[in-house]
Amino acid sequence: MSAALELQGVACTFTAKHDPGQRYTAVQDVNLTVGAGEFVSVVGPTGCGKSTLLNVGAGLLSPSTGTVSVFGQALTGINKRAGYMFQAESLMPWRTALANVMAGLEFRGVPTDQARAQSEEWLRRVGLGSFGDRYPHQMSGGMRKRVSLAQTLVLDPDIILMDEPFSALDIQTRQLMENELLALWSAKKKAVLFITHDLDEAIAMSDRVVVMSAGPGSHLIGEFVIDIERPRDVAEVKMMPRFIKLHQAIWSVLRDEVLKGYQQQLQAV
Repeated sequence: MSAALELQGVACTFTAKHDPGQRYTAVQDVNLTVGAGEFVSVVGPTGCGKSTLLNVGAGLLSPSTGTVSVFGQALTGINKRAGYMFQAESLMPWRTALANVMAGLEFRGVPTDQARAQSEEWLRRVGLGSFGDRYPHQMSGGMRKRVSLAQTLVLDPDIILMDEPFSALDIQTRQLMENELLALWSAKKKAVLFITHDLDEAIAMSDRVVVMSAGPGSHLIGEFVIDIERPRDVAEVKMMPRFIKLHQAIWSVLRDEVLKGYQQQLQAV
């Protein structure tokens, strides 16, 4: 069976913002696959190009070299089989929670009554069935993230792309959201490509964790199968001996790259 998402030999080169005559390569020689129903996390230092890879997979960015395929078909333009949950707030402030969830269906031409019914069902699934009439400013950060999750999943994408979706939340809300995402994922088993700075989060949620080097020219330097039985509770799993061993193994690869990335940031200031 073809991989849900496959990047082969991908590199992305950009013109430097402050010097148009200079170019830099954000990522290079990246080979990454996400199988159908597989949950894969990417970790790496700040600025290593994790979000760049996500944008390539979404079809928002064409690689300078290399190929991208979706279920065996070459990707041209926007990846219509993927849903994208951004790190930043993506809700429209003038729309209610229900109207925000309905938006994507409406853009696809789904009849209003059908779009409303599907959106109300997804709000119930994320625990906000009675909050459909609330506007974003009337909801907590955790509630807004739930709406964003419903907004992504109501489209029933075959691939879910997530860019540090829970990083701004407090630890308790974050763990609740992580467990809710795992429960929803286990019911549908969609392919997930998940970007995070949090190694604990990556291990607790994933089937596989891949590690990127510091930039420029970031590339994959490690891949680890997370052989911890599911279902998992993201708080309880962190106390398991196997979790601790995996954390130590991945951190041994990641540590030097994080320090290298930090030094690069200091020099850039």
